[in-house]
Amino acid sequence: MGVLWETSFWAFFFLTVVIAGGAAMATGRALAKAWRPYWQVVFYMVLLGFADRFLHWGLFLDRPLDVYKGSLFSVHYYLVDTTILLVFASLAYRVTRAGQMATQYHWLYRRTGPLTWAKRDGSES
Repeated sequence: MGVLWETSFWAFFFLTVVIAGGAAMATGRALAKAWRPYWQVVFYMVLLGFADRFLHWGLFLDRPLDVYKGSLFSVHYYLVDTTILLVFASLAYRVTRAGQMATQYHWLYRRTGPLTWAKRDGSES
């Protein structure tokens, strides 16, 4: 057991980072492309965190049917998983939104980095 993972590093890496992290990035990108507000990213990552926690409990614990000894309801590991998913979703949301603002409103904004945009001043074309 570690601070970030419960059973093994590889179970944590493949389930939380690769599979759920990919779903989080797709969710963040989809929400940004639909022009949804950021609070919806947080809401959906809370739900995805529950699903990720359930999969950890059901697939990788020694006694998955023993609810009281298992860690299905572990607040610590739920917060760790959800925080990681929120970081992935937030990055995808912000990268997509920065691209949208610079592309769709190119006369008002310019892209200043992968996550940011800035208002154009009158001298730029």
